[in-house]
Amino acid sequence: MIEYIKGELTELTPALAVVEAAGVGYGLNISLNTYTAIQGHKDVKLYVYESIREDAHLLYGFASKKERELFMLLISVSGVGPGTARMVLSSLTPAELCNSISTGNERVIKGVKGIGLKTAQRIIVDLRDKIVALGIAAEIPVGGSVEAPVNNQVKDEAVAALTMLGFAPAPTQKVVVKILQDAPDTPVEQVVKLALKQIK
Repeated sequence: MIEYIKGELTELTPALAVVEAAGVGYGLNISLNTYTAIQGHKDVKLYVYESIREDAHLLYGFASKKERELFMLLISVSGVGPGTARMVLSSLTPAELCNSISTGNERVIKGVKGIGLKTAQRIIVDLRDKIVALGIAAEIPVGGSVEAPVNNQVKDEAVAALTMLGFAPAPTQKVVVKILQDAPDTPVEQVVKLALKQIK
């Protein structure tokens, strides 16, 4: 089992980080929270969750142990797989998610793409006590402000990230362009976050 990977961050998109350690480049699926936390860093340490299936061996990377713990709690809920758990952690910060679970706010959780009412209710019922034990709400990863000029690079990165998360490129691009027109200085991860709430 891989506990963490520490090395040089050679590639970074809002959905994927490539970390080179001992001459090997590891591709790690990441959430927007982790993207924000490691953006601008040359060397990083990402805690790892391995998803081994018959057809794929995927690595998920997290900037903090607590985010990984939250991810593992999410995938323990019936009906929530690694992709959905990453979507949840890209749409909500750990603190927002924990607060929604602890207060039974199914509306916020149901607002995440791919989460229906029953799944939201299951997440709340299954994880409420565990979240309190984890004490994760105290930890809110905050990324530095990212000054992104309004250009095609921001649009392309956001669309690429959303496409990797499973959305069709054409409607995704429309939503991303609208967001950038309304708020030209929005950084990539924020564009993706806003788009996740608008694409259905």
